[in-house]
Amino acid sequence: MTASTTINKGDRSATNVLHQKVLGSRRFSNYLWATIVTLGSIGFLLAAISSYLKVNLLIVSDPTQLVFVPQGLVMGLYSLAGFLFALYLWLVILWDVGGGYNEFDRSTGKIKIFRWGFPGKNRRIDLDFAAQDVQSVRVDLKEGLNPRRALYLRAKGRRDIPLTRVGQPLSLTELEVKGAELARFLQVPLEGL
Repeated sequence: MTASTTINKGDRSATNVLHQKVLGSRRFSNYLWATIVTLGSIGFLLAAISSYLKVNLLIVSDPTQLVFVPQGLVMGLYSLAGFLFALYLWLVILWDVGGGYNEFDRSTGKIKIFRWGFPGKNRRIDLDFAAQDVQSVRVDLKEGLNPRRALYLRAKGRRDIPLTRVGQPLSLTELEVKGAELARFLQVPLEGL
């Protein structure tokens, strides 16, 4: 429920299919943080090597004045921790964890919720169920220091199914519009507003 909502897919009727793309971990902020952590860990590595070799490898400072044990060694450990964290961030971006789509098809009466997870047995998260099982579309609002604004699909015999992206909450206006559009399309009530 982010960047694109398409109502026409292929040769199906435009009024029968609602397709919503969900943005996963391939967000600008994740690319930015992965780049910053990578550059920081390279800086710590160069500082550790400079303190060991007594040759300045950095442009902004002179780490040759550092004693290798313990200061240079600690810089090397910070570098290792930074590289491991950067590797995790880049792999999550590569795997597009959390990305996928929601597809609601009135002509077949089917709903498909698809997300990518971490590699392994449950990499593909694929939920298929009948549209007649949907009881309502629920809006979850929590304001404060860590705000939460999300849409959920309430279905018979299932937990509430999240429909929006994780991380960056939607604006209140966008949440209301998306929730009302989906509730109108599925012809179910909208709860939580």
